[in-house]
Amino acid sequence: MEMLAELFTSYWHYLLIAALAAYLISSVNTSIIVTRIVKHEDIRNLGSGNAGFTNVLRCVGKVPAIITFVGDFMKGVVSTLIPYIMTVNMSSETTSQEIRTIILYTGGLFAVLGHMFPVYYKFKGGKGVVTTASVMLMTDWRVLVAELLIFGIFFVVTKTISKCSLLCAGSYPFVAAALRLLDSMGHLSFLSPLNSPTPMFIACVFVITFINGLTIIIMHKDNIRRILDGTEKKITSKK
Repeated sequence: MEMLAELFTSYWHYLLIAALAAYLISSVNTSIIVTRIVKHEDIRNLGSGNAGFTNVLRCVGKVPAIITFVGDFMKGVVSTLIPYIMTVNMSSETTSQEIRTIILYTGGLFAVLGHMFPVYYKFKGGKGVVTTASVMLMTDWRVLVAELLIFGIFFVVTKTISKCSLLCAGSYPFVAAALRLLDSMGHLSFLSPLNSPTPMFIACVFVITFINGLTIIIMHKDNIRRILDGTEKKITSKK
């Protein structure tokens, strides 16, 4: 509780700035901009209606999809770099470093929320999968490695990105918390971005990543319906 008390009394303004900056930056939707330039249409009126990488790949083409992917990925990078730079002079004590990391996670979460509910596009955006991947990289690269393995193995079997995304979203909080728990037990200290994390810190990581994963699952509600109906499309690219 000491860590949380200090976070909300002494560093609440960092938390606020990180969340606001991340949300406003990530509200810029690459897929909408690229599709308007290439096809003079709104990607939200094409295909599945999702303003994200997969729908651009299906409806617009490979190059626009690559540009979309890079843009969505950089949202998480920039949104975590801002609080990282703001807090660079914080003490090296465990509590201070945990506070700093929680601020980074917060920036990452609001980057995903900005991508999903962009203020510039009537709050109708993408599903946050690619942006979440970049947040994983910036907050704990080991989580990204684990989730990519899960995604890759499941994609070979299903060839369906939505199924893989749902599996990764559901496992995200458990993988993130498990790795931090192993750190606290000294099993992965040589790979840990933060040594000896406290139980409260691990709980905070679980809550933030759980919210992140849950919002991704909610944004995939139409995909879930099609998966249950057996009508969900496998990944293809427009020729």
